[in-house]
Amino acid sequence: MNRARLAGRLIGLGITGSIAAYKSVELLRALQAEGAEVQVLLTPSAGRFVAPLALEALSGRPVESDLMALLADGRIGHIVIADTADVIVVAPATANWLGAMANGLAGDVVTAACLASAAPVVVAPAMDGEMYAHPATRANVARLRDEFGYRIVEPESGVLASGQTGVGRLAELGRIVDAVVEAVGDRPVRAADPALRPPRLSGTAREADLEGRHIVVTAGGTREAIDPVRYIGNRSSGKMGVALAEAALDRGARLTLIAGSVDVGLPPAAEVIRVESTAELESALGSILGAGANNRAGFDALIMAAAVADFRPRRPATSKLPRGAALSLELEPTPDLLAAAVQAARQLRPVPILVGFAAETGSLERAVDKLTRKGVDLLVANDVAEPGSGFGSNTNQVTLLAADAPAEAWPLLTKREVADRLLDRLAARLDARDAAAQTGRSEVPQESPT
Repeated sequence: MNRARLAGRLIGLGITGSIAAYKSVELLRALQAEGAEVQVLLTPSAGRFVAPLALEALSGRPVESDLMALLADGRIGHIVIADTADVIVVAPATANWLGAMANGLAGDVVTAACLASAAPVVVAPAMDGEMYAHPATRANVARLRDEFGYRIVEPESGVLASGQTGVGRLAELGRIVDAVVEAVGDRPVRAADPALRPPRLSGTAREADLEGRHIVVTAGGTREAIDPVRYIGNRSSGKMGVALAEAALDRGARLTLIAGSVDVGLPPAAEVIRVESTAELESALGSILGAGANNRAGFDALIMAAAVADFRPRRPATSKLPRGAALSLELEPTPDLLAAAVQAARQLRPVPILVGFAAETGSLERAVDKLTRKGVDLLVANDVAEPGSGFGSNTNQVTLLAADAPAEAWPLLTKREVADRLLDRLAARLDARDAAAQTGRSEVPQESPT
């Protein structure tokens, strides 16, 4: 087989939620062996079958999985792929994806990129045999092939995930690669300038250094009821907390995500506890912090990234308040959930690593005091009034504070990059905690900026 048939090309590799998704890692390597650069797109269900971390490590690019996510420079991720990919290959393609694509339903990054792109598209279906033989599936395949001009790499016959034998196995990878090469043909490279293409990872992918760990993350804002219709809230989007959850999952952690009001999708591999009010968040934390036998901790670290309302109406109305000329609310302070969580966690063994967040405006002086008052191991402080560091942004500029280490002022980074740096510190502290428990010493590593 000729090598480098795809030299200089950018291939968009769309992966959907079929059990055959595990073969996508091999397909990525095969495309790279032909000289291509690969940008991976994942549907939400695909993340249950293949780890984004492995795909990022091999491709050298962040995986696109959130339809609403923006790149660090403000561009729309799946649109950048649509505009610069020389070909998009969807392998494996599920029956659900075929139906959505045939009807123009852009509910995930893979269909959205295909709809927005003038590049050729190669589709390799994989599913149960009876499902592939169903008239609805056959009609969708025919429409993609005959009306849309997509190249269909028909599945093969063999033993399927159900244990039955039939036509539905993902095509042999060499056939898919050949179809990609044929689809590109002698077309010119669409976007040779790397600046136009999706960005590459700024550093190396992290190892699975949280494998076997249970990490709890809180994310989003809380809403405090005024009446059954109205509430007091804050501007938190939940992006930072969700980025932390995704990064922890990619590093092998078991992840419990306590999510309040969020504007982004939640990682499907996480155990999600949905809450709305501060009281509900307090109850969820109480369940997590509840000591087991002999005060054994059921988790390794608690990252309190949620933006908890500081006040709530003292007496919320039980029915909708009528509209009037003015409305006076009597507010009361909400419980200090971070301080309470720290106090409860310090009674557990082994003691979990505790991380707090402090959103300030104008100065981070109060954050230093908060580190001491709350008793957390690490405090992530940022000035939300700074450009690119406020609520809802895809970037953040933070200072990491610790009682036993110098402060680290990090540059403006994507929230995923902030998450990875923070988890670097967390993983080191967990390793030191466990080593100290074995030797009877109390050690915490002195961290240095990276």
